[in-house]
Amino acid sequence: MTTTAHLERLNAPQRKAVTHGEALPEQGYRAGPLLIVAGAGTGKTDTLAHRVAHLVIHGVDPARILMLTFTRRAATEMRRRAHEITRKALDEPLGGASQGIAQRLSWAGTFHSIGNRLLRHYAPHVQLDPHFSVIDRGDASDLMDSLRQELGLASKEQRFPRKETCLQIYSNRVNTRSSLKETLEQHYPWCAQWEEDLGRLYRAYVEQKQHASLLDYDDLLLYWHGMMCEPRLAQHIGAHFDHVLVDEYQDTNRLQAEILHAMKPDGAGLAVVGDDAQAIYSFRAAAVENILGFPGRFQPAAEVVTLAQNYRSTQQVLDVANAVMAEAPRQHRKYLLSIRGSGVRPRVVTVDELQSQAEYVCSEVLKKREANVPLRRQAVLFRSASHSDTLEVELSKRKVPFVKYGGLKFLEAAHIKDLLGVLRLADNPRNTLAAFRTLQLLPGMGPVNARAAIEHLEAGGYSFETLKSFSPPQTVEVDWRRLIELLQTLADPQLPWPGQVHQVREWYRPHFERLYERFHTRLGDLDQLELLSGQYPSRERFLTELTLDPPNATSDLAGRPTLDEDYLVLSTIHSAKGMEWDTVYVLNVVDGSFPSEFSTGKSELIEEERRLLYVALTRAQNELSLIVPLKFHLTQQSRQGDAHVYGGRSRFMTERVHKTLDPVTFHGSTLAGADTLQQASAPVTIDVSARLRDMW
Repeated sequence: MTTTAHLERLNAPQRKAVTHGEALPEQGYRAGPLLIVAGAGTGKTDTLAHRVAHLVIHGVDPARILMLTFTRRAATEMRRRAHEITRKALDEPLGGASQGIAQRLSWAGTFHSIGNRLLRHYAPHVQLDPHFSVIDRGDASDLMDSLRQELGLASKEQRFPRKETCLQIYSNRVNTRSSLKETLEQHYPWCAQWEEDLGRLYRAYVEQKQHASLLDYDDLLLYWHGMMCEPRLAQHIGAHFDHVLVDEYQDTNRLQAEILHAMKPDGAGLAVVGDDAQAIYSFRAAAVENILGFPGRFQPAAEVVTLAQNYRSTQQVLDVANAVMAEAPRQHRKYLLSIRGSGVRPRVVTVDELQSQAEYVCSEVLKKREANVPLRRQAVLFRSASHSDTLEVELSKRKVPFVKYGGLKFLEAAHIKDLLGVLRLADNPRNTLAAFRTLQLLPGMGPVNARAAIEHLEAGGYSFETLKSFSPPQTVEVDWRRLIELLQTLADPQLPWPGQVHQVREWYRPHFERLYERFHTRLGDLDQLELLSGQYPSRERFLTELTLDPPNATSDLAGRPTLDEDYLVLSTIHSAKGMEWDTVYVLNVVDGSFPSEFSTGKSELIEEERRLLYVALTRAQNELSLIVPLKFHLTQQSRQGDAHVYGGRSRFMTERVHKTLDPVTFHGSTLAGADTLQQASAPVTIDVSARLRDMW
């Protein structure tokens, strides 16, 4: 008899989502298409993990379950939870049969990582070298810039788009399935005059990647999508998986949605979970229509289960979020209900200017800290990274430690790119980007000699042996021989993966110490990279997974202790998605920030801004403050200048929303000494009028 112990702690809608479908007489599970609309804090991840466990308990082969997420960590967490739920449901000790189930849940990962695995397997069918290299955004941008220079586009009399903009246009065009003309007209109108030149640039970009066996992030989806356009291949790939589960479905783009529907055209075994009210990534080509239109894509329509029981926030916080979303014109409607009770009523705080806003946040943060709410359980959220500038100055003055989400990615550090470049070149000798970077690590090996060496390597059929016949500058001969020996060693298919990073580090050490001042401060990063490499079964998996899902900072790799006992969290709302804090302060809740001034031209963008505010509100567990500055000082004036504009009331802060908030007014510090003068025993007066008369 099949156990139902894993269902006991679920609420009714969660149980309905988990058990959707029916068990087959022998073993296995049959289910039609399912959409789980999971509001913020409603146990989305837990529900999906229980669904996986439920399928496994009913005999579905774990190796035939595909789980698609948007981060590697989410996939790892899904597997961990599914294994734990299965183990408890089967009442097994640690290391029992369910351990084998966890190991067989191998098809869990991001769209890009799963695409990478499938493409390496089916490479011959799409005329692709199975040893291709995956390049990150930085390398793709550099390649775009190199071609931009080669084609003479950088020397135009009028400004031609820079490399980052060129890459954004390219990525938007391929992920939205729009034409270049439509992409430019809708999103980059200032670049429309360059349509023909951009077309030439993108053709050269694609040709260069194909020549060097390089795939960028977008290519992983494009090639996968290309495979799914061939019915026999699509059927073959779809037949590998009995069940496909997708997390954060509201963040998928058109390419990803089309891949899924080609894999499961009738929706059999397809279950997606998401929240249309948290669709905030259209700038990455995410299409909210994917989740809004999901039920109607199938005949009969997909089952829709709505999760609205919130485990994160108090009801007073949820009332604000519900009121904001209630006026959205098109949505999967839901009303979030808290199981945690009423709680403290959120506040809308009116301040006179940005400095007062910073002072208010600082005073409240410190007050909460004294009331035993640690700094790290408090967060300040904002629409754009620059909105926290004044606050950061005030926090520094008051010696309040803080961390700001964003900044330099770990893999963007030059010394990390150096070391990975050597591994990438060994993995794919056609990778000209890696070759160009690696060769120039040698002293006296400039761009001209590096290009000549790459051409020599190409003429020799990309065998590192042929580099021995290349004549480098005399000053670099010893280093040249050592590099060739290293590359030949790494290229040996019999060489075990463990220890390869250490070999490269040993070779790299003298160049590392020569190239970087205070190199000892960077050693920790290389240590962490070497430790991280031990978590991957092969060099290809290490390079690819690290490229597809890079850590944000060194601290993501290991728990390096912070210098402070505690710290306040500052974050853009986009970076805060999926997080939660005890207390949340939202800055600049005025028109121009909510919605952003750059989003007011189109109704669909305004609605995305509404969803962005909703995401900010639903990060708070217990207390929430929305701060409304009245005055914004103009730039380009002296520090004492008083030229300013007044902030307009956010269109999302309607009367309905205001009824859920307590109004508070906060006045910042006044001019130094003004009060002292008023309170002086002898009034201070001066006859300025007489002085003015005496001037003439």
